[in-house]
Amino acid sequence: MKLTLTREPSTDEGTFGVLVGPGLRLRTVELPWRSNEAQHSCIPTGIYEAEVFQSPTKGRVYLLKGTAPRSMIEIHSANFAGDVTKDWQSQLLGCIAPGLGVGRIPNEHGRLQMAVLNSRSALARLFEVTHGAPITLTIVDAVDEAES
Repeated sequence: MKLTLTREPSTDEGTFGVLVGPGLRLRTVELPWRSNEAQHSCIPTGIYEAEVFQSPTKGRVYLLKGTAPRSMIEIHSANFAGDVTKDWQSQLLGCIAPGLGVGRIPNEHGRLQMAVLNSRSALARLFEVTHGAPITLTIVDAVDEAES
């Protein structure tokens, strides 16, 4: 199944986007763009294959291939993906978290932070639509898509 993640401009609170495919429309959050720096940045735009993987810590997730020099980039549930060096909370180290929506919720520091909402339900919806089959994920920036 082919899915497209269109990213909105990156901020210190995270990189939000929209994940779409046949019968699917979810919101996403990733780390801010930090030049593909491991554990501090989202991955570059591009086309990635992904397969179901049983993560020892996250359970059933999608694992992206072709992310070298990065590794273990997953699609798993989480809410926050801010720049921790700027006192924002993150539950991601480079992965992608789906959500049913986006809003501001209190982080671990008591600050309101942009986050995806209902991430576990969104991940379940992703698996419901894909039936756990391999996916091809195309990641684009909204600016790039507007120009094409």
